[in-house]
Amino acid sequence: MALFEIIDPAHPAEQTSYTPAGSPPPNCLGNNQICTINATNSGGQPVINQALLSEMVTALNTRTSSANVKLKA
Repeated sequence: MALFEIIDPAHPAEQTSYTPAGSPPPNCLGNNQICTINATNSGGQPVINQALLSEMVTALNTRTSSANVKLKA
């Protein structure tokens, strides 16, 4: 698994909306939108499978970060 930072918050379900997170990882504070996801790395883009997509939707709906989805303001 690799950490990816969102670069296009308008399209959080698209692989091209993410870039590998730098070091140190971004500071994710808040609960309104996706900040980072943990996913399998495929050529520098995350593999967003059904399980991860479901986790992303749950995190956004409950405004609560999870093991693989961190939210920000």
